[in-house]
Amino acid sequence: MTTGSPAGEPPSRGKRADAQRNRRTVLDAAAEAFVTSGVDAPIRQIAARAGVGVGTIYRHFPTRADLVTAVYRHRIEACAEAGPNLPASADSPLKALRQRIDRFVDFLVTKHGLADALRSDDDRFAALHAYFLDRPLPVCAHLLDAAVEAGDIKTGTQPYELMRGIGNLCIGRADDPRYEPRRLIALLLQGLQRPHAP
Repeated sequence: MTTGSPAGEPPSRGKRADAQRNRRTVLDAAAEAFVTSGVDAPIRQIAARAGVGVGTIYRHFPTRADLVTAVYRHRIEACAEAGPNLPASADSPLKALRQRIDRFVDFLVTKHGLADALRSDDDRFAALHAYFLDRPLPVCAHLLDAAVEAGDIKTGTQPYELMRGIGNLCIGRADDPRYEPRRLIALLLQGLQRPHAP
């Protein structure tokens, strides 16, 4: 096992790049494991998926809460970065908003344990909750403004309230297969639309 560069030199760029790649590989493997086994997926299972040793995971993420937080930050970033491209690819601002909300819901209901983790009293999860709402908020605000300007959505809808409400509707989906939050979210969006909107 290497202990660092000779004579106390900083690690080479190659080593830093390798460490970043390992970290991303672990985050992707953990995200897959969370989908199939929930946030309590065994660390050994995650390490096997990532093709790394268990020690590598603990070097990057000393506790499970650190790993869960990092996985969801990683996914939130990917979700937020996809948002600005939606208006150009959709037929209307309303359709772009619906696509954005669909991705948000997919993220919540397919990542087992996320909605409940966001309600945890753990300080790390409390910070994640704020990040989860704040990071995609400007994208949601932009799409809402465009839909209002196009005359598809009633004025007065607040992005934070919309995202918070959708998040709350998704809680409990993993524990109750009879509950389908998308139906209630569709009703919520229908209530926001002006009568002439399709």
